[in-house]
Formats: sequence, structure tokens, C-alpha cells
Amino acid sequence: MKSNLTLIGMPGAGKSTIGIILAKNLSLGFIDTDILIQINQQKSLQQILDESDHLNLRAIEEREILKLNVSGHVIATGGSAAYSEMAMEHLQKISTIIFLKVSFAEIKRRIRNFASRGIAKAAHQTFQELFDERQNLYSKYAELTIHGDGLDQEEVAAEIARLLGTSRTAGNVG
Repeated sequence: MKSNLTLIGMPGAGKSTIGIILAKNLSLGFIDTDILIQINQQKSLQQILDESDHLNLRAIEEREILKLNVSGHVIATGGSAAYSEMAMEHLQKISTIIFLKVSFAEIKRRIRNFASRGIAKAAHQTFQELFDERQNLYSKYAELTIHGDGLDQEEVAAEIARLLGTSRTAGNVG
């Protein structure tokens, strides 16, 4: 059985915070691939984007995900992880993939620092276009989709645990 849970979704969907809550509630470790990138590159996501482009950041993200060899962890991915078929196939082998689906209006309400957040998008692309493009990718890889609008982070984590608890045998979360 796969013992990891991987959270995918847009920036602002709550992957990092919900991931920490889930890891605590389920007694699992926690990995945030954005933090791994920042540690290993010794710079922020925004600095990487400023010095190169969104495709370079996506390539770095793919390499970090492909290096993951863990069990018993919640993995919070960057919002662009779903662009890499290799990375997503790796995550599918080692984890149950959960799409934190949040409406565009709610994402816009939650994120106020679009320009400095380190979001991997093409220079000409609007945030709405990016959102629309990514929804299909997230849905393609998701084994479980949680609708986060109207729920706080604790409620989303509880709903994930509840759904996993009813569909998995005891002792295995994925």
C-alpha cells in the first residue's frame, strides 16, 4: 500500500497548511516541495523566476519530486507540479494524490501577493488563464478531490482523513 499522501492544487489552495495539519493528525511526516527547492537552490521561488523563467522553475521542481523516496509522509507540492508527467507518475507510485480544489474567486481572495509569490506562469499568461489550464491537469492526476470553498483548513484536513479512513484499511493512509 502507498503510505504517502500528496496534495496538489493552485497556489492559495492550502496545500502547505493543510499538509501540516494532516501530518499532525495522522502522525505522518511532512514535506513541502517548494521549501525543498528553496533549500537546495539557496534562493526563493521568486528569485529563481526573476533570474530565469517559469520553465526553469518547473524543471527544478520536477527534479526535486523525482528525488523523493519517502514513506509515511504528507507531500505538499508546488502548484506547477502537475505539468510534469514524470513527476506525477512518480508521485502516483508512492502516494495517494489529493486535489485541493478551490474556486478562482476564492484563490483570488486568499492570494494578494501574485507578483512576488513565485508562481510559475508564462509572462503573457493571466492568473485566470493559468487557473483554467491547471484545473484539467489536477483533475487528471487526482485520486481524491476535495472541494475547499467554504471550509477552513482544519475542516479540509478532517474531510480528507474521513474519506481516507472509510476507503482504506487501518494502518494504511494511502
